[in-house]
Amino acid sequence: MKIDDAAARLEALGNRTRLQIYRALVRAGHSGMAVGRLQDKLKIPASTLSHHIKTLVSVGLVRQVRESTTLVCHANYDAMQGLVDFLASECCADELGCKDTQTAA
Repeated sequence: MKIDDAAARLEALGNRTRLQIYRALVRAGHSGMAVGRLQDKLKIPASTLSHHIKTLVSVGLVRQVRESTTLVCHANYDAMQGLVDFLASECCADELGCKDTQTAA
Protein backbone atom coordinates (compact mmCIF):
# COMPACT_ATOMS: atom_id res chain seq x y z
CA MET A 1 0.00 0.00 0.00
CA LYS A 2 1.23 3.45 -0.84
CA ILE A 3 1.61 5.94 1.99
CA ASP A 4 -0.82 8.37 0.30
CA ASP A 5 -3.52 5.68 0.19
CA ALA A 6 -2.95 4.82 3.83
CA ALA A 7 -3.08 8.50 4.79
CA ALA A 8 -6.37 9.00 2.92
CA ARG A 9 -7.95 5.97 4.62
CA LEU A 10 -6.74 7.03 8.04
CA GLU A 11 -8.00 10.55 7.42
CA ALA A 12 -11.43 9.19 6.49
CA LEU A 13 -11.52 7.08 9.66
CA GLY A 14 -10.33 10.04 11.73
CA ASN A 15 -13.85 11.46 11.74
CA ARG A 16 -16.00 10.17 14.62
CA THR A 17 -19.12 9.67 12.52
CA ARG A 18 -17.29 7.86 9.72
CA LEU A 19 -15.55 5.64 12.24
CA GLN A 20 -18.93 4.75 13.76
CA ILE A 21 -20.30 3.94 10.31
CA TYR A 22 -17.28 1.83 9.42
CA ARG A 23 -17.34 -0.09 12.69
CA ALA A 24 -21.06 -0.82 12.24
CA LEU A 25 -20.37 -2.17 8.76
CA VAL A 26 -17.45 -4.28 9.98
CA ARG A 27 -19.73 -5.71 12.68
CA ALA A 28 -22.43 -6.43 10.08
CA GLY A 29 -20.15 -8.93 8.38
CA HIS A 30 -20.06 -9.90 4.73
CA SER A 31 -23.82 -9.45 4.30
CA GLY A 32 -23.41 -5.71 4.89
CA MET A 33 -26.13 -3.36 6.02
CA ALA A 34 -28.84 -1.44 4.23
CA VAL A 35 -28.39 2.33 4.33
CA GLY A 36 -31.77 2.78 6.01
CA ARG A 37 -30.91 0.30 8.74
CA LEU A 38 -27.54 1.98 9.23
CA GLN A 39 -29.29 5.33 9.56
CA ASP A 40 -31.72 3.95 12.17
CA LYS A 41 -28.95 2.20 14.08
CA LEU A 42 -26.67 5.24 14.30
CA LYS A 43 -29.36 7.95 14.43
CA ILE A 44 -27.71 9.96 11.66
CA PRO A 45 -29.69 12.21 9.27
CA ALA A 46 -29.88 10.78 5.73
CA SER A 47 -27.92 13.61 4.10
CA THR A 48 -25.15 13.40 6.70
CA LEU A 49 -24.95 9.62 6.36
CA SER A 50 -24.77 9.88 2.58
CA HIS A 51 -21.93 12.40 2.79
CA HIS A 52 -19.88 10.21 5.13
CA ILE A 53 -20.52 7.00 3.20
CA LYS A 54 -19.39 8.76 0.02
CA THR A 55 -16.08 9.60 1.71
CA LEU A 56 -15.57 6.00 2.86
CA VAL A 57 -16.40 4.70 -0.62
CA SER A 58 -13.98 7.16 -2.25
CA VAL A 59 -11.03 5.81 -0.23
CA GLY A 60 -12.02 2.18 -0.83
CA LEU A 61 -13.02 1.23 2.69
CA VAL A 62 -16.70 0.72 1.81
CA ARG A 63 -18.51 -0.50 -1.27
CA GLN A 64 -22.19 -0.13 -2.07
CA VAL A 65 -24.42 -2.58 -3.91
CA ARG A 66 -27.97 -1.99 -5.04
CA GLU A 67 -30.21 -4.94 -4.20
CA SER A 68 -33.55 -4.23 -5.86
CA THR A 69 -34.66 -0.95 -4.25
CA THR A 70 -32.26 -1.17 -1.33
CA LEU A 71 -28.74 0.24 -1.20
CA VAL A 72 -26.50 -2.02 0.88
CA CYS A 73 -23.09 -0.98 2.23
CA HIS A 74 -20.28 -3.44 2.83
CA ALA A 75 -16.97 -2.99 4.60
CA ASN A 76 -14.06 -3.74 2.29
CA TYR A 77 -12.19 -6.22 4.49
CA ASP A 78 -9.24 -6.48 2.06
CA ALA A 79 -8.71 -2.71 2.27
CA MET A 80 -9.00 -2.85 6.06
CA GLN A 81 -6.45 -5.68 6.26
CA GLY A 82 -4.15 -3.83 3.88
CA LEU A 83 -4.24 -0.77 6.11
CA VAL A 84 -3.55 -2.80 9.24
CA ASP A 85 -0.70 -4.61 7.46
CA PHE A 86 0.72 -1.28 6.30
CA LEU A 87 0.68 0.06 9.86
CA ALA A 88 2.36 -3.04 11.26
CA SER A 89 4.82 -3.64 8.41
CA GLU A 90 7.64 -1.69 9.96
CA CYS A 91 7.07 -2.71 13.53
CA CYS A 92 10.43 -2.64 15.34
CA ALA A 93 12.27 -2.06 12.03
CA ASP A 94 14.87 0.15 13.67
CA GLU A 95 15.37 -2.18 16.60
CA LEU A 96 18.60 -4.18 16.55
CA GLY A 97 18.01 -7.83 15.75
CA CYS A 98 14.50 -7.28 14.38
CA LYS A 99 13.57 -9.90 11.79
CA ASP A 100 11.01 -10.13 8.99
CA THR A 101 10.31 -6.41 8.61
CA GLN A 102 9.39 -4.77 5.34
CA THR A 103 9.68 -1.15 4.38
CA ALA A 104 6.44 0.56 3.46
CA ALA A 105 6.28 2.44 0.16
